[in-house]
Amino acid sequence: MSYHGNVTVGGPADVRELAPLIITKVAVGPFDNNAYLLRCRRTDEQLLIDAAADPEPLLKTINGSLAAVVTTHQHPDHWQALQAVVDATGARTAAGEYDADAIAVRTDLRLRDGETVHVGHIPLRVIHLVGHTPGSIALLYDDPKGHPHLFSGDCLFPGGIGNTQKDPKRFATLYNDVVEKIFNVLPDETWVYPGHGRDTTLGAQRPHLEEWKARGW
Repeated sequence: MSYHGNVTVGGPADVRELAPLIITKVAVGPFDNNAYLLRCRRTDEQLLIDAAADPEPLLKTINGSLAAVVTTHQHPDHWQALQAVVDATGARTAAGEYDADAIAVRTDLRLRDGETVHVGHIPLRVIHLVGHTPGSIALLYDDPKGHPHLFSGDCLFPGGIGNTQKDPKRFATLYNDVVEKIFNVLPDETWVYPGHGRDTTLGAQRPHLEEWKARGW
């Protein structure tokens, strides 16, 4: 597999080619945000996860029609390019139902836990994860001929869960959601595509869950 996911701002995108789906990862902006373009091979329909920071590299990556943009959560670094991308492509917008009102671009589709959104024939299951923000979501593609692919936003990274501002209640909520909805139901082979930085797998992170719980972040 040539895909590694180690992209840098201003550098080239990295492309993962699955049998039914092409995943393109690009890094943008001063906070090293990741954006992911998903393209269904059967229909060529495209969906963008997080129109973050800078529209120019995103639009170059899209290079064609765009059906939708899904915003993983309300923090502005993940949607600062959203209006420009929507204006240029006419894409519909989607976000978690509890974060939608805090995003300064109209949300066409408010997503609930367990719902499915599609890019062409590819289903993406919505996983609501509370704690980083009230309405953060992850998107899961469970490849029937491979392993699951999880787009985790800012809720799961190599080395820990997302920032909960040193609030014990928020940490406990996010930790429990990540463990119960992700680690307890998905295999070690699950590939994790985070909102910033390098990719990881659940297997690489699973041995550290108790360490995260003990340290509280």
